[in-house]
Formats: sequence, structure tokens, C-alpha cells
Amino acid sequence: MVQRLHLVFGGELIDPSKTAFKDVDDIHIVGMFPDYASAHDAWKEHAQKTVDNAHMRYFIAHIHRLRDEEAEASATEELG
Repeated sequence: MVQRLHLVFGGELIDPSKTAFKDVDDIHIVGMFPDYASAHDAWKEHAQKTVDNAHMRYFIAHIHRLRDEEAEASATEELG
């Protein structure tokens, strides 16, 4: 069985038209979810709580896409 993990997180952005966080130490990690539906429910709940702040954004990261065991491992862009 393939596990499809999703991470929900959010925080205040520098500019609401971009996705750079104002303070990465202040990112709110909502949690890890086993499927998109439960991740979406959590994302929606937290996004609606902050709807009055245009700089607050929540995201769903598809963690399962980062850990494909079938693909050969390679260096990350940052490590070059």
C-alpha cells in the first residue's frame, strides 16, 4: 500500500502575492495527514481562522512526492 502523506503548515508572508515567510521561526506546523482529504480539512479550518489577515497563508505539502523509493537518490539543489 502506498502512503500519501501531506503536511499542513502556515504563517505570515512578507508579501501576500508571494510565498516567502516573514519569520520562518514562527511557521505554524498544523500536522502530518495520511490523505489529502484530511489535510484539506485541516488546511481549511486554519485558513478560515486567519481570513481577516491577508498576509497569513496555509499550505498543503505533498510529502509523498518527495520520498519516492523507486527513484535513485541524488544531491539536493542546496547541497549541489
